[in-house]
Amino acid sequence: MRLRVTYHLACSRRVAAAKARDIAFEQTLELPEDAVSPEVAERVAGRVESVESLGRGRSRAVISFDPGAVCGDLPQLLNLLFGNISLKAGILIAGLDWPDELLAALRGPRLGIAGLRELTGARGRPLLCTALKPLGLTAPQLAQLAYGFARAGIDLIKDDHSLADQTTAPFRERVERCQEAVARANDATGGNALYFPNVTSGPVGMLERAGVARAAGCRGVVVNALPAGLGAVSAIAAATGLAIMSHPSLAGAFFQPAHGISPEVLLGDLFRVAGSDGVIYPNAGGRFTFSEATCAAINARLRGPLGPVSPSFPVPAGGIDAARVPHWIDRYGADTIFLIGGSLYAQADPTTAAERLVAAVRRHSHG
Repeated sequence: MRLRVTYHLACSRRVAAAKARDIAFEQTLELPEDAVSPEVAERVAGRVESVESLGRGRSRAVISFDPGAVCGDLPQLLNLLFGNISLKAGILIAGLDWPDELLAALRGPRLGIAGLRELTGARGRPLLCTALKPLGLTAPQLAQLAYGFARAGIDLIKDDHSLADQTTAPFRERVERCQEAVARANDATGGNALYFPNVTSGPVGMLERAGVARAAGCRGVVVNALPAGLGAVSAIAAATGLAIMSHPSLAGAFFQPAHGISPEVLLGDLFRVAGSDGVIYPNAGGRFTFSEATCAAINARLRGPLGPVSPSFPVPAGGIDAARVPHWIDRYGADTIFLIGGSLYAQADPTTAAERLVAAVRRHSHG
């Protein structure tokens, strides 16, 4: 079976066939068709499977590729799907149809929904997550917040994606203090809250930071998947066994109306096959611009059947009002992690606000 990619092209059906043929050669042989022998073209070039009009000067083309060209390598997968043609105009990846052999090579999440539920002990309800912020707090201040959120019953307490190794809260000190604070809160309550530090850095530094996190007792980490590179997600998971929550920083650069990669493909398919156990995305009605239909499509891609690849948790975020979490539970279901930040910090006492949120979600889920 071949890897089939659905491209939406900003051109009429009259010129779409030639544009699709150009994509098929550009993404594989990177030569004009008349510069390649027919034998090599037949064996290596992408194949245009179909071209049809979408109306209003737009067309759909399905192009298939030999999965062997990917070599089971995530950077090469992105290169094959959208490498050179990202520099051209009016090309949008709207869908992927995966061969099982490629999915097996990429593996996807090591833990997925079932594994994260096992780590947290949370059954039959959504998980709650919050972020330690803002940038500029000291490690002891962040640890104090982590302790309060863990005491309140928040399942996952993660670093804000901007926390790196700043002098105000150096990475090692922050991780050790926050992990100790969460463990202490768990001892006091009998809970099972988890702390996920942000390990995003260069390739060597990221693996070192993940090792520090694991040695401190952390069971998972946050990765800014695009700044770090999608291959970093799978590398950390393979090297450490830690759960991975991927942040969508930089993803908006792909989400143009007629060019790029659709949100459900990038965040739903590609982040999942890269090994993300949970994928953060901006929820509808927040401070970003995703529609509810787009959010539902991302959820479906993360949780739906995908050959041997385990499902991943959707993590809607980006301005969710704590008071409206029950509404979103009804919309998205129990296999969701709700990341609530600003509406907790806006309260006089974020810990008390978190306690009210936890109580409301548990009543809603079991009532």
